Amino acid sequence: MEFDASSLRYNEAGLIPAIAQDNETGDVLMMAWMNAEAVAKTLETKRVTYWSRSRMSFWIKGETSGHVQELVDFRYDCDQDCILVLVNQTGAACHTNRRTCFYTAVRDGESVELMKPMED
Repeated sequence: MEFDASSLRYNEAGLIPAIAQDNETGDVLMMAWMNAEAVAKTLETKRVTYWSRSRMSFWIKGETSGHVQELVDFRYDCDQDCILVLVNQTGAACHTNRRTCFYTAVRDGESVELMKPMED
């Protein structure tokens, strides 16, 4: 059966959460939003494309930073309301220059920074 991006369940703003996971390590790298056109562009170009809510425009990961996400596999959940993209990540995934956006943990009631920014 051919995939149709409109078959996914988007929220009232026309967006769906997309989780990026490193294809080699399994690390969860980040979460961002896609609309139907970003889904289509991602599948067509194999460069992960998100929708920036603050800029109200497409955001091709790595376009300005060089920290590219190359699509390896595109998956969606059983409710069709969340996307998982398996990627080959070049450099940092987080805008703070960390490998992942999930670098803070709560341990014994305290926030703990798990990693420092990557060296350039």
